[in-house]
Amino acid sequence: MDAQLAQEEENDDNAEVTWEDQQHINSFSKLNTRLRAIEGKMEELKQEKEALDDLAMELELADEDQPVLYKVGEAFIHLPHRRAMKQLERDQGQVNKELSSLTESAEQCEKTMKGLKVILYAKFGRAINLDE
Repeated sequence: MDAQLAQEEENDDNAEVTWEDQQHINSFSKLNTRLRAIEGKMEELKQEKEALDDLAMELELADEDQPVLYKVGEAFIHLPHRRAMKQLERDQGQVNKELSSLTESAEQCEKTMKGLKVILYAKFGRAINLDE
């Protein structure tokens, strides 16, 4: 039994890489890179969402007659409380929309990568490593 397993492992190492196989490997690599970038952006957006949620709680407690210092880009501007609340709602909606879009993109990458793993592991077995 061990001799047979050793023979199978040897065959895996000698599997010929065709042009199509190389395209699958390249696609997998590109998707993996894209997925890591998406995950990084999602982490940034989650932190931004958390900051906006904290700001929402602070604004609920703030005096409605006092102007609010609100960050727009790299600058802070004074806004009336009501306008700051509306801007905050828009900003929260935008972050949620972006997070949703990135989540869909990440799921699509993972789905395609899973399919490529099946194809590549079927041909190359242990001779290829597609895990991190």
